[in-house]
Amino acid sequence: MAEARGARARLDTPRELRNPLVKRPTFRADAFGSFAEAFARYMGTARFIAWMTLVVVVWVGWNTIAPLTWRFDEFPFIFLTLALSLQASYAAPLILLAQNRQEDRDRVIAEQDRRIASQSKADMEFLARETASLRMALGEVATRDYLRSELRLLLEELDERDRHRGSIDQPSGDAGDFPRTS
Repeated sequence: MAEARGARARLDTPRELRNPLVKRPTFRADAFGSFAEAFARYMGTARFIAWMTLVVVVWVGWNTIAPLTWRFDEFPFIFLTLALSLQASYAAPLILLAQNRQEDRDRVIAEQDRRIASQSKADMEFLARETASLRMALGEVATRDYLRSELRLLLEELDERDRHRGSIDQPSGDAGDFPRTS
């Protein structure tokens, strides 16, 4: 019997799940947070303020003007105070939950913005280095004006050679232009 108890009492092995007679209700993990955000969003509207004001005015008016037998909350309006306190006690945690969820979203967005800014900075630095290397490479590339001036110099040099050869190769006398055949 001690062995059976020892085998079941081990803390490093999880218990087997039993199939309960009544199952626990399941809901999306985000469902309550979504409800809290919708509630907080509604409480921050003019429509909510108008409805709350209308309810309080009707409540106070009914319990002041109506016949005594129809009144359900006499002058100090204890029940109204209780209802408003109950509403505030539920509203405050729901609003805090909605703010926490918004803060989490803002944190994720800020992290994405930082990552994008870091990537953009790295891209800009890469492009700056590439632009600098292109400028350095362009300093070594022949431009159109440079090529024209070099071609003019070569053309002048060729013309000079032709003039120089023309004076050396010129035949003297009446031999003519054709070579002799024997």
